[in-house]
Amino acid sequence: MATFDDIRRVVALDHGLATLSTLRADGHVQAIVVNAGVVDHPLTGDPVAAFVGRPGTAKLRHLRKRPFGTLLWRAGWAWVAAEGDVALAGPDDKLEGYDLKDLPRLLRAIHSSAGSGHEDDWVEFDRTVAAERRVAVLLTPRRIYVNP
Repeated sequence: MATFDDIRRVVALDHGLATLSTLRADGHVQAIVVNAGVVDHPLTGDPVAAFVGRPGTAKLRHLRKRPFGTLLWRAGWAWVAAEGDVALAGPDDKLEGYDLKDLPRLLRAIHSSAGSGHEDDWVEFDRTVAAERRVAVLLTPRRIYVNP
């Protein structure tokens, strides 16, 4: 049985680069590359796969309508996938019970967990993601599977 440790291991191999698959309205799959990692869910404290999304993108439109997705991280022949339900937290996506004043901290945690590195200037990072109305995308896996 694969675990979040498997995700963390593969994330560390290639800067958290992952393919996100979502469903279009016509039932076809859309795939795109994102930087994703593992953080604690801001309400439950349980680990979730996560990435920072930009408003106006197809992936967010799809996830708002059909909140289910698959993230697949790969480095060489090693890969791990997590598929499950998605919750969004951001200025345009209220997560019930979540205080948006904590959003900058959550977005920083996701950014760091995805192997995107640590910012030299978190104040500028916070300003940029706030101005762009970025959203935390939190995927709670129903299933994790791996190829070591």
